[in-house]
Amino acid sequence: MPRFSIVVPIFKVQGYLRECLDSVLDQSFRDIEVIAVNDCSPDSSGAIVDEYAARDERVKAVHLPENGGLGRARNAGLARATGEYVLFLDSDDAYTPGLLQALADRLDAVGGLDILAFDHVRTYWWGKGGRTEAADLIEQAGTDVFRLEERPEYLNLFLVAWNKAFRREFFLKEGFQYAPGLYEDAPVTYMAMVTAERIGCLNQVGIEYRQRRQGAITKTPGRKHFDIFQQYEGLFAFLAERPELAWAKPLLFERAVFHMLFALKRPERVRIADREEFFKLTSAFYRRHLPEGFTLPEGQTGDDMRALAKGSHRAFQTTELVDRVKKTSLKKARKAKVKVGKRAYAGLYAVERRRAIDPNLAVYSSYWNRLPACSPLAIYEKAKELAPQVRGVWVVRADLADQIPAGLDVVVPNSRRYWEVMARAKYFVNNVNFSDAIVKRPGQVHLQTHHGTPLKRMGIDQQNYPASAKGMNFAKLLQRVDRWDFSVSSNEHSTEHWERVYPAAFESLDVGYPRNDVYYRAGAEDVARIRADLGIAPGKTAVLYAPTHRDYQKGWTPTLDLARVATELGDDFVLLVRSHYFYTQNPRLQRLAEQGAIIDVSGYPVVEDLCLASDALIADYSSITFDYANLDRPIVVFADDWQVYSQSRGVTFDLVSGRPGDTPGAVATTEDALIDTFRSGRWQGPEAAALRAAFRERFCQFDDGNAAERVVRRVFLNEAAKPGILPLNDRTPAPAPTGAAAL
Repeated sequence: MPRFSIVVPIFKVQGYLRECLDSVLDQSFRDIEVIAVNDCSPDSSGAIVDEYAARDERVKAVHLPENGGLGRARNAGLARATGEYVLFLDSDDAYTPGLLQALADRLDAVGGLDILAFDHVRTYWWGKGGRTEAADLIEQAGTDVFRLEERPEYLNLFLVAWNKAFRREFFLKEGFQYAPGLYEDAPVTYMAMVTAERIGCLNQVGIEYRQRRQGAITKTPGRKHFDIFQQYEGLFAFLAERPELAWAKPLLFERAVFHMLFALKRPERVRIADREEFFKLTSAFYRRHLPEGFTLPEGQTGDDMRALAKGSHRAFQTTELVDRVKKTSLKKARKAKVKVGKRAYAGLYAVERRRAIDPNLAVYSSYWNRLPACSPLAIYEKAKELAPQVRGVWVVRADLADQIPAGLDVVVPNSRRYWEVMARAKYFVNNVNFSDAIVKRPGQVHLQTHHGTPLKRMGIDQQNYPASAKGMNFAKLLQRVDRWDFSVSSNEHSTEHWERVYPAAFESLDVGYPRNDVYYRAGAEDVARIRADLGIAPGKTAVLYAPTHRDYQKGWTPTLDLARVATELGDDFVLLVRSHYFYTQNPRLQRLAEQGAIIDVSGYPVVEDLCLASDALIADYSSITFDYANLDRPIVVFADDWQVYSQSRGVTFDLVSGRPGDTPGAVATTEDALIDTFRSGRWQGPEAAALRAAFRERFCQFDDGNAAERVVRRVFLNEAAKPGILPLNDRTPAPAPTGAAAL
C-alpha cells in the first residue's frame, strides 16, 4: 500500500486545481496516491481530474453523482484510500516542495504517529503572509510525541482537516466521518486530537493556504453558517458517549463557544438580520453544555460568555460595541479621506447617476479607447441584429476622431456626454477595463471580453514579473475586476486562468471569442477582396509576421533581417509585417515597404483581415497565434528570445516544447532556421499539421463562428448562450487563399 493517501475534494476550482494537483504530484516523495473527488462540480474541474488520472496512475478520479458538500466528498475519498496515512488537501490550496518527504522522515524517526501536524502559510493575491499564530507551538514541540491530555495547549493549533497526516487505521477504527454542512472539519479534528495516543508536530510550512477574494464559503454570509450548531452538537454527543474523555470537555467547550462567537461577529458570515437568532442559539448551546466548574477566560471572550450565560443579546451588543469602537476609529479616519477624494469628481456624473438606468443603452470600448475593434466590435454588430432595441455608443479618444467609421455613435472620454452615458448605460462592453472613475451602479452589467488567450502571465500573476508589472496598481486592478459580471473565454485554458488571476465573482461565458467568428463566416470572395486591398499579387504565398511587444525592451526593432528573409523565400512569397499597436510607426518597416521587400500592414485597422489574407503565420508569443489556429493554416513559431521573454514576462505553458497541444507547428530559434523551415517545406509538412491539429483541439475549443450570438443572447437578452458549440470536425474555416507555394 502507498505511504500516503491524499484526498482532494473538488468543487468549482478550475482556476486553482492544476496548481493544487501539481504541488502533490511533483513532490520528491513518490509513494502516494491522490484521490481526486469531483463533487459534481459544474465547471471544467471534472475534466481536469480525468486528464490528470489519464497521465498519472497515482491519481484516482472519483466523480460523485450529485453535489454533497465538502464533508461528504472527504468521506468518499477516505472510503477509497489505501495508504498508511491519509491527508486531506483543499483543492484551492497547495503543498510546499518537500513536504511529503519531510513527513515520511519524521514518521520513520519516531516510529509512527496517530497524527502528525504541520504548519501553513496564508497566501493572498498580493503575496504570502507571515508566521502563523501556531508556529511557536509547533516549534516548541520539537520531536516530542504526546497525548493532548498531557499537552492541552496544542488544542490551540489551527484545527482544520488539511494540516495533518492521520494514520488511516486510527481514523477508521474511531469511525470518524465528516458531517454534511459548513464547519465540518472542526469537530472531527477535535475528536481525533483528544483520542489520539501519539501526536507529533513537524516544524515546517507544508501548506499554502489560499485566501480567496471571492468564492470562499466562509466569506459568504447566509444561513449556511447556522450549520455550526449541528456540527458542535455532534462533537458533544461524541464526548457524552466517551466518559474517559471527560477531561477534554471544558477545553472543547471553550473552543466551540469561541468559534461561534467568531462567526457571529463577522458580517461576511452572519448577516445583521440573523445576528440575534444566532446569538440565542449560541447562548442555548452555552447553557446546555456548560461544564461544571468552568472558569471563564479573561478579556473580551470572557465578557461575551457572561452575556451568553445571561441570554442577553443587548449585553452582548454592548460589549461588542465597546470592542468595535476601539478597532474602528482608524477605519473612520480613512473613510473620511475617501469621501473628500470623491467630492473631486462630484457634479454632473453624480447627478446623472441619480437618474434611472437606460435599459437600452450599451457602452463599448476596445484597447483603451482606441478605434472600435476586437470582440467588442463583433458583439456590437451582432447586437444590432439580435437586440436592435439596444443602442450602442463607443468611447473613442479625441485624437482618433477623424478615423471613426461612419455611422457609429461616439463619445470622447471626459466630455459632458461621456459622463451622462457612463452614468445611465445598462451595459458596458470592453476588452480591457473602463476608467477607475467609473462607478458601477446596481443594475448595470459589465462584460469583459479580454483580447486573447493567455500565453503570457496576466493579472495578479504579473506581480512576480517586475518588467511587466511596472507602474501597475494591483489593488486598483482588482477593484476594476470586481465590476465584471461576465468574462468571455475561448477555451478551458483561458477560463481557468481568468478565474485564478482575476479573483472575483464574475460568470465565465465559455462561448468562444466573438472576434474569431469571422474565421468561420468569411468566404473566398472576402479573402480575395482583402488580398487585393492589401496589394497581394495573385498566386503569391502571403506570410504574416505580427510579433507581440516585449516588456523588457523600449520600442521595437525587428530581430529578423526582413529583407533577407523575403529574398531567401523567393518571389513566390510576400511578407506582411505588423508591429504591435503599443509602438509608433517603424521607419525601418516603412523603408522596406517602399523598397518592395515587404508589405507594412502596421496601420491596417482590422487584424482579422490580415489573418484571412495570409497563407501562413510567423508567430512569436502573441495571442494572434491562438486566433490564427482557427483557420487551420500553417503556423511557424519564431522564438529567438524565448528564454528572456519567458523569464521576464512569465508564461503559462511551454510554447516551444514540441509537445502536441503546446506547440502549433514548426519552431525556429534563429533566422537561418526560420528560412530553412520554409525552404525545406517543414512549415506545411505532416509533422507541422499534426501539431497544429492538437493545438486547435486545445485552444480553439469554443470558437465555431457563433460566439457573438451566444454573448448577445446571454447578456443582452438574458437567454441561454446558444447555439451549442459545434464539434471541431464539423467546423469549416474560411477557405485558404489559392496559389500557396510549395518549396
